[in-house]
Amino acid sequence: MKGIVFNLLESVVCSQFGEDTWDDILEESQVHGVYTTLGNYPDDELFQIVCAASKILHISPHEVIRFFGQKSIPLMAAAHPEFFSAHNNTRSFILALNTIIHPEVRKLYPGAQVPVFEFDTSSSNKLIITYSSPRKLCAFAQGLIEGTAEYFGETIDLQHLVCMHRGDSNCVLQVVFNTTSANGKEK
Repeated sequence: MKGIVFNLLESVVCSQFGEDTWDDILEESQVHGVYTTLGNYPDDELFQIVCAASKILHISPHEVIRFFGQKSIPLMAAAHPEFFSAHNNTRSFILALNTIIHPEVRKLYPGAQVPVFEFDTSSSNKLIITYSSPRKLCAFAQGLIEGTAEYFGETIDLQHLVCMHRGDSNCVLQVVFNTTSANGKEK
């Protein structure tokens, strides 16, 4: 896994819980804890950090990963505003993952392995997303979607219909876009 993911996780933990909590998580996880943005690190290190964070923060590993996704979006938007500026809503942003955003991620971070998404766009207010990745970080994808909706000031209803963690071959997320934004204005 690319070091940028570890750097992002560190930024999220430090901004939400403080640097001492990050240090406690690293100590509990027994990982090295120093990551360069372009470096490659074993996936297991991320999962060790997540398990340690789960223990220290008293929330499930799934919720740690989901929270990480949610709180990563503002940091990503600040670091890479070009990924967000071409979009004015969550649906547009999500639909650009495979064709625009992930190719750019691969350019910025050579060797990055990104998940594959398939989309059912047959409904204008609902998006069915099939997520496939050997890392099974569907909770991170869910958190990113929720964080993106918050970034664009939208409210969504998200359901995790099918999940690799329940023995399925992939995950299926259903996102229903509400007709009013988070600030209560009709879209």
